[in-house]
Amino acid sequence: MNPQMSKKSIDDPQITQIHADLKKKDEKQGIAIWALTPGGAALTGRITAGLADVQTPIQVFLSGRVDSGSLPAVSFERLSEALKDRFHQFSGHIFVMAAGVVVRAIAPLILDKTRDPAVVVVDEAGRHVVSLLSGHIGGANRLAIQTAEAIGADPVITTATDVNRLPAIDDLAIQHGLSIENPQAIKGVHMALLHGEKAACHDPFELISGKISGWIRHDPEVFRPANGNPENASPGIFVSDEAKPLPPNVLILRPKSLVAGIGCNRNTPMAEIEAHLREVFKRFGYAPSSLALLATADVKADEEGLLELAEHLNLAIEFYDKRRLNAVDGVPNPSPTVEKHVGVKSVCEAAAILASKGGQLIVPKQVSRNVTLAIARRSFIS
Repeated sequence: MNPQMSKKSIDDPQITQIHADLKKKDEKQGIAIWALTPGGAALTGRITAGLADVQTPIQVFLSGRVDSGSLPAVSFERLSEALKDRFHQFSGHIFVMAAGVVVRAIAPLILDKTRDPAVVVVDEAGRHVVSLLSGHIGGANRLAIQTAEAIGADPVITTATDVNRLPAIDDLAIQHGLSIENPQAIKGVHMALLHGEKAACHDPFELISGKISGWIRHDPEVFRPANGNPENASPGIFVSDEAKPLPPNVLILRPKSLVAGIGCNRNTPMAEIEAHLREVFKRFGYAPSSLALLATADVKADEEGLLELAEHLNLAIEFYDKRRLNAVDGVPNPSPTVEKHVGVKSVCEAAAILASKGGQLIVPKQVSRNVTLAIARRSFIS
């Protein structure tokens, strides 16, 4: 347990948002720029200067045979060896060299489109900047355009939706903070658009439908459990925090719309709290991947099980004092016992309502042996 986390939460008079871990162990570190020759190194300097306004760290890697001059750089001997431990450490890579060299170097390291970093290739003359890998989700298309603008080159974008001036649903999802639950369904949606078809879309809160209104249609049948061969089901886009059985061709996008208010007995282990949380989400039909925030009373600021759960789920947790919890109107299930021992009428319901910033309580207090939990939907989506 991190003692600084506990102390910070206690010192704040009203509310403290604590990120379970300031930096996840696997968090990406920014952009890496790679070059093999003196010409590549010179262009790397121009790229670094041109990207100075991009709000991300930049690390330069140069072949050991190249004099870096005044350019701060890490030296390497073999590109393939240098990339082994670094490829997935960075959110993006810019290679100033031939595309073939890059393809051979990164091929063994590629995982999938949801986890691979952006890969951009620049020719040594600085004429073309090619988005090579993870154009949408990884952001390579955007990075290629930014790099091209920085050095006055032409960006080369080859993703089919972009060259055909169609919406890239995965890119749109990332821009609007939606998590992609089943990325394997992206291809079916994009292929439908490329063939001139409109994709069925369920987006009750209109999070992205307004951006793609010309390419979608209303067809509730697409979102019913598939009868017969599910592979023959029409592609669709389902944007919701509700968990429903859907055909595999339906792309599921999850907004970070839900907050969980939690109360627990002292020293309740993390596993027990998490088990109750997941059981409640499943029973009421909500997606855990839409959970954005945990909330509780400030007397729980040093509750190890709660802090460990926040760290485990990579979520922030907010702590509210008695005054704010007691000021919440319309709590459906106040507890005389909790008021007697903690000094508040409600912990989980009141905390959920507060954390939702004026949203709606959609699951009232659910009680297990040691845990209480309520779910609210944030106001921006209610």
